[in-house]
Amino acid sequence: MTIKIIPTQAFHDQKPGTSGLRKKVEVFQSEHYLENFIQSIFDALGEGAGRCLVLGGDGRYFNREAVQVILKMAAANGVGRVIVGQGAILSTPAMSHLIRKRKADGGIILSASHNPGGPGGDFGVKFNMPNGGPAPEGFTNRVYELACAIERYRILDADDVAIDTLGETTLGDMAVEVIDSVSDYADLMEHLFDFERIRGLFESGVFAMVCDSMHAVTGPYAIEIFGQRLGAPYNSVINGKPLPDFGGGHPDPNLVYAAELVEMMNRKKGAPDFGAASDGDGDRNMILGRHFFVTPSDSLAILAANAHLLPGYAQGIKGVARSMPTSMAVDRVAHHHGVECYETPTGWKFFCNLLDNGLINLCGEESFGTGSDHVREKDGLWAILFWLNLIAVKRLSVAEIVRQHWQTYGRNYYTRHDYEGVDSGIAHQLVDDLRETLPGLVGKSFGGHTVKAADDFRYEDPVDHSVAERQGIRILLENDARILLRLSGTGTEGATLRLYLEQYEADRTRLGHDPQAALQGLIALSEELAGIKSRTGREQPTVIT
Repeated sequence: MTIKIIPTQAFHDQKPGTSGLRKKVEVFQSEHYLENFIQSIFDALGEGAGRCLVLGGDGRYFNREAVQVILKMAAANGVGRVIVGQGAILSTPAMSHLIRKRKADGGIILSASHNPGGPGGDFGVKFNMPNGGPAPEGFTNRVYELACAIERYRILDADDVAIDTLGETTLGDMAVEVIDSVSDYADLMEHLFDFERIRGLFESGVFAMVCDSMHAVTGPYAIEIFGQRLGAPYNSVINGKPLPDFGGGHPDPNLVYAAELVEMMNRKKGAPDFGAASDGDGDRNMILGRHFFVTPSDSLAILAANAHLLPGYAQGIKGVARSMPTSMAVDRVAHHHGVECYETPTGWKFFCNLLDNGLINLCGEESFGTGSDHVREKDGLWAILFWLNLIAVKRLSVAEIVRQHWQTYGRNYYTRHDYEGVDSGIAHQLVDDLRETLPGLVGKSFGGHTVKAADDFRYEDPVDHSVAERQGIRILLENDARILLRLSGTGTEGATLRLYLEQYEADRTRLGHDPQAALQGLIALSEELAGIKSRTGREQPTVIT
């Protein structure tokens, strides 16, 4: 085996976003593209012969081929050991746990999360740090600088590694350890939750659930946890086999793309009691009751309010955090319990400093992501198990738990409107134009709403005092309402405009309305202020949640 030094030229589009580098599969397959980015990661890590890394992905198209390239490059760059998920499979939260458990120097996750897969779909590469969390901007900026100046990469001339067989082999001077992707993570879940109590739900014979893995990475985890360890019927997990193209579906757990699950939960007869879905890499979740959808923002608030009822959180919450666009429902829970609630930009990396320094132990985003201090990523199956444990303790339905919460804390009516694939120039100009109007909005009234503050969200980390600018437009109204607008960085085609609308309702007799009806006034006001429909030509959002 010899180390080959391959001359190359830089690609200047390799700047990692919120969740690493995401491009179309065909881009990553182009000559030197993947290799350049991986070499830049190794160069950013610097000298460190013998370091240990974890490697795996969500099973999407090009996953297995990319793993082989990365293994050979790791061996050529002095890595001492790579721990690989069997079949190159590792969910993002399982990766985070494994990095922490094995005290690895980091991990490479091959995923484009909830984006479509297949030959015409998306691919992605993300690096996680030794704490198990996504790389901070300082590291990703360094990777980008190196990628823009790269002239060569190193790769071992060797045969492919057998990644489907458990055990340890060598690649040059590097050890390759292929591990069971599921067991360590399942053990952690069994430690955090009362599996005996959850098992009782299924043994009762009157409780039914459906978990839709969307032909993505959580299938094997869900089958092991729900089927083998909790005794749920075999048909409790649907779409449980990971497929390179996710079965032709879009592995984003929302009301549009998880249509099969939604239809099952809304059946007039025979609907399950509990439904859930997770995304491509296993870090997102959607929670449903019979004929009932739980917004991710409400889900975070309910978990925070009830954490003390579960074994892993018996001491209660010491602090919570939410991303800026997430509704303020969890703020009310934090205030009630006398703990701090932090507002951060979108991106899980912003939670990591708070988690690492013991300031919070629960956090979440409105984009179907919730998590805790057990790992440094959001965690879909963790959230699903949290809900199952809560149902087992309270012996209430999903809808009853949510309505009970609203009666205690009031309801934050909330919705998100996504306009996907918008012309990038139009989207950026729209945001820029709205940003310029912000100073003049304060004090003005629109249709009964008076603007009390308007800004482009700026975040200063309370731990390291790093600053993140321009994280989303906020228009705060005097009657406990908000209009928020930001551009999402997770897509690979055009731009995605995300509009968030929120109105708090304290009157306990007015908590049962449909959010779109309750927020109709804010929806109209947002169009008056931003002109999304008139400027993009879109009559309706692509997705409403």
